[in-house]
Amino acid sequence: MMKVLLFLVFCLPGLVRAEPLKIGFVYVGPIGNAGWTYAHDQGRLAVERALGDRVRTTYVDSVHEGPEAERIIQQLARSGHKLIFTTSLGFMNPTLNVARQFPDVVFEHATGDRRARNVGTYNARFYEGRYLTGLIAGKMTKSGIIGYVGSLPVPEVYQGLIAFVQGLHKTNPKATVRLIWINSWYDAAKEREAAETLIALGADIITQHTDSPAPVQAAESHGIYAFGYDSDMSAFGPKAHLTATIEEWGPFYTQRAQEVMNHTWTSRDVWGGLASGMVKLAPFSDAVPQAVRSLVDEARAAIISGKLHPMTGPIKDQKGVLRIKKDETPDDAALKRLNWLPQGVGATGG
Repeated sequence: MMKVLLFLVFCLPGLVRAEPLKIGFVYVGPIGNAGWTYAHDQGRLAVERALGDRVRTTYVDSVHEGPEAERIIQQLARSGHKLIFTTSLGFMNPTLNVARQFPDVVFEHATGDRRARNVGTYNARFYEGRYLTGLIAGKMTKSGIIGYVGSLPVPEVYQGLIAFVQGLHKTNPKATVRLIWINSWYDAAKEREAAETLIALGADIITQHTDSPAPVQAAESHGIYAFGYDSDMSAFGPKAHLTATIEEWGPFYTQRAQEVMNHTWTSRDVWGGLASGMVKLAPFSDAVPQAVRSLVDEARAAIISGKLHPMTGPIKDQKGVLRIKKDETPDDAALKRLNWLPQGVGATGG
């Protein structure tokens, strides 16, 4: 009997199925938020479609940044997950702490800047899409006031805001942005309240760096325009929603899972944008004129080709101080240190 079993194992390997790779995902918001977490979960589902029974995925959503995150990441590592994606800036230290305890587990942290032998980092160049939506806003605003619902004052949010203003001023130099910080990635009530306040202050277009569709819904209820974020939010404001900067995480997640299975994974930083397909624009609404669509298409092609960088100077801050010189383009290290608001933005909160 033993000889038969050995024959089956060594001579007919196709009859012995390898254990699927267990992949864990840790989310800061609920998967139904239509924004950041929703987009990452769509990436998880794309991995399942691409790799089938070779993988088994698990997710934990609405995880608070801090001790709770570390506990959840530990639980995933202890339960046999060999690849774990932690998808919020505040998960960086918890991820690194757990990675030291589980050197045979691979971790990927979204938006962070600290790596280890078994910890990689990744992010999307949201600011490229933000520049394009700024072009649209400049062309379509009538009041000249754009409302911006901001989450937290961290570099990735500053990147998007500065790029948006660059696009806005390219097509409408006199337009201004009014910004309200809600100091949270996801809080539908605060997001709605901020949007309502911005509309009361004269904004006729609302954009956001937050995770719920509440700002789009507020715009819809007031009969003005809005840009969604992270995913196509047009279902929440069919008349308001012009387009959205969205992230396509599925190909990256699938690639990294394949690398782990093939034992070719290495720790590195991945920052994808329009050129790689990690950043896209949602379909334009019918309200966007063809001339504006053509303008955006030209700018998108220029960004992809490298002829245009949304952050090329001159760019001044709120106080009029020249932060980025004429024809100068900050490198990635400088972009990841941005901590100032550009000229033309008035902010409250934060």
